[in-house]
Amino acid sequence: MSAVGKLRLGVNIDHVATVRNARGGIYPDPIRAAKLAEESGADGITAHLREDRRHISDTDIEGLMEALDLPLNFEMAATDEMQKIALRHKPHAVCIVPERREERTTEGGLEVAREENKLAHFIAPLRDAGCRVSIFIAADKRQIEAANRIGAQVIELHTGAYCDAHAEGQFDERNAELDRLRDMASFAHSLGLEVHAGHGLTYDTVQPIAALPEVQELNIGHFLIGEAVFLGLQPAIQKMRALMDEARH
Repeated sequence: MSAVGKLRLGVNIDHVATVRNARGGIYPDPIRAAKLAEESGADGITAHLREDRRHISDTDIEGLMEALDLPLNFEMAATDEMQKIALRHKPHAVCIVPERREERTTEGGLEVAREENKLAHFIAPLRDAGCRVSIFIAADKRQIEAANRIGAQVIELHTGAYCDAHAEGQFDERNAELDRLRDMASFAHSLGLEVHAGHGLTYDTVQPIAALPEVQELNIGHFLIGEAVFLGLQPAIQKMRALMDEARH
């Protein structure tokens, strides 16, 4: 099987909701941000409904399902509550992520190999409902093999360690992480999995990941919302889109 096609950009709008929730009320509106992202070259919208509802709310998910023409990638933990919400809305994609209340953001990939039987039963109804099921995992062969065995159609490789090493000037470690991501993207693709990547990507780190031919989608959020403070959301997204396209071609 050969790697294919245009590299897609999924824009995560969680932190538009973070800003809104800091003050309460309805501004800024994540759904407005999602529509603007659509106009700016995004190929999809990502939103993570956390157990504690610290940013995206149930009402946001309802509004996104009604308003979007783009596919919605619904990030969620593997809980009964989230499964029921996903089955009610039937988004285009469901990405299963690890979640701990005390973490600031998703700190690592899901432990699939250790929870293989549980996760296989958890994702089966989602697949039956027509959702594409993605598993957010580290670039680790054991986890990729387990994700494939449980019936996931997609894996999203966690790029956080690569981005952190770059930000800290640890370039040998960064290059080692990039090699690991490259090898595991190729391995996952060889199994027939669709490969996505994301977490912590910036203008400075996106191109080496975008250049990996097996990667079909990048999901980027926090950095773009931060850059929007200075550039505006549309120019921030358009700049990321241009860097991705440049790296790919």
